[in-house]
Amino acid sequence: MTEALHALPQPLIEIQGLSKSFETGDGKIEVLRDLDLVVQSGDRIAIVGQSGVGKSTLLHILGTLDHPSSGSLRFRGEEVFDKTPEELARLRNAFVGFVFQFHHLLPEFSAQENVMMPGLLQRRPFDEMRERATRMLGEVGLEHRLGHKVGKLSGGERQRVAVARALVLDPPLVLADEPTGNLDPTTGDQVARLLLEVNRNHGTTLIVVTHSARMADQLGRTLVLEDGQLKESSAEVLAGAGGWLDGDRAVE
Repeated sequence: MTEALHALPQPLIEIQGLSKSFETGDGKIEVLRDLDLVVQSGDRIAIVGQSGVGKSTLLHILGTLDHPSSGSLRFRGEEVFDKTPEELARLRNAFVGFVFQFHHLLPEFSAQENVMMPGLLQRRPFDEMRERATRMLGEVGLEHRLGHKVGKLSGGERQRVAVARALVLDPPLVLADEPTGNLDPTTGDQVARLLLEVNRNHGTTLIVVTHSARMADQLGRTLVLEDGQLKESSAEVLAGAGGWLDGDRAVE
């Protein structure tokens, strides 16, 4: 039994007793409450729930963009929030790729230059990052758009640039916050397929906040954020989701 336990792989992410609250003029609001989660390398997880329950807050904490009020977050067994701000920034840049609903690209730069940015911020060689960006944009089908300013690209193309930027340093974890929520259904399906291909081809762990029922189903594991805690979904939960899961934004 002991040997079997030692043989288990170390989780990529371990969350224990995570809580997050905000002070307002009307008192304290608890968004996350004593939350636990274990994520293995290569997992594909959808996080769903009603608007305003704290899904984006949880994703920001997972990405170290925000701090919890209490609790533990470990990456590969290492406590994250024991680090200095400088160490945390380096960890975030190397460990996590982000894809947001609003892509947060720099419109004055080309697609290639935007994808190069994470590595240039790490002071990696320019030629290395140009090669990496070219390769990643090719993987997302934008090899013909390298020099185009992102302001000239379509919404779906911009989101694909954002995916390439998230992947350019080969992070073990990609966090996506409503990555298809600002796109039409057809374009949203293309981006969703791309994220699933990233998981299959690179083994990247993928955690997605989504309102798409069928995208959640494609990801394989769906967690519902409710009353500040994550609960494994069931067919009954998803069937009764009502207004907070949209079955029209689909992944074929």
